[in-house]
Amino acid sequence: MASSEYLTIKGTGNGEYEEKKSRFLGEAIAVSSEEEAAAHVARIRKHYYDARHHCYAWVIGEGSERKKSSDDGEPSGTAGQPILKVIEGTGCTNVLVVVTRYFGGTLLGTGGLVRAYTQAARAALENAQQVRMCLCRQLAVTVEYPALDRLLYELRRDGIEMGETEYGANVTLHLTAEISGADALVQKITSLTSGGAQIEVVSEGFYPVSR
Repeated sequence: MASSEYLTIKGTGNGEYEEKKSRFLGEAIAVSSEEEAAAHVARIRKHYYDARHHCYAWVIGEGSERKKSSDDGEPSGTAGQPILKVIEGTGCTNVLVVVTRYFGGTLLGTGGLVRAYTQAARAALENAQQVRMCLCRQLAVTVEYPALDRLLYELRRDGIEMGETEYGANVTLHLTAEISGADALVQKITSLTSGGAQIEVVSEGFYPVSR
């Protein structure tokens, strides 16, 4: 059964870790496809063209079903897998983390590399804003002006996400409701307006909601 919600990040987050003069620059990025992740890796490689390694991991899919990691020339298991474990530890999906290493002249050993890549990835993810994405139904609700104040009061009290409001001969409210409560919301609006509201389902999909 598909999940009705998942955690991800919004935008990007950055972090840095240094050990024995080696610098590890972490960047956490919200992505929605493998192609998008690959494009960001390519962008970072180009930006930090003089760095020795660009190790990364990503988790993609509403159920975290697709995963990939790369050591990019570091000893096997010392970079990509530690980054992937950090992502998995947050419970987030649709996330790419790239850690770029500038070599400081001293070998860190297996344990040192695992620690450094873990810390840089963690710092980047902690710097990113985490959001909850829920399967939602977007509604357009049109009501007459006399019904507006009471309806707004009830919607705000219930914490319903409200978008743009259109004012004309009547008022149209654009609402986002979690799918699990959407039918009950429609019934409540119908009751509050004595059946006078016109309710249109605009779309269904995953949208950010307050945690």
